[in-house]
Amino acid sequence: MATKKYTVTLPEEIRSEVGPGAFSAYVTRAIERQREHDRLGELVERMEGEYGPLTDGDLAAAEAERREIEQWFGEQDAGTESHRSAA
Repeated sequence: MATKKYTVTLPEEIRSEVGPGAFSAYVTRAIERQREHDRLGELVERMEGEYGPLTDGDLAAAEAERREIEQWFGEQDAGTESHRSAA
């Protein structure tokens, strides 16, 4: 990907937290995440326009599924740690 140098004004504490060598990469990742967020927002708007807004039931079902996935990953991580300590 082609790059170009830009001048931006940001709070100094951000620069000091990131460090001098990683600042451009940090800003690039932040902008990429924001672009993904914006695209997801556009997708939600399109889908709500086509299918209507989410109901409380839809949100509850999605939250339950998110928790199940989080639990599954937690169990996978725990299994990996147990396997490592046994080796």
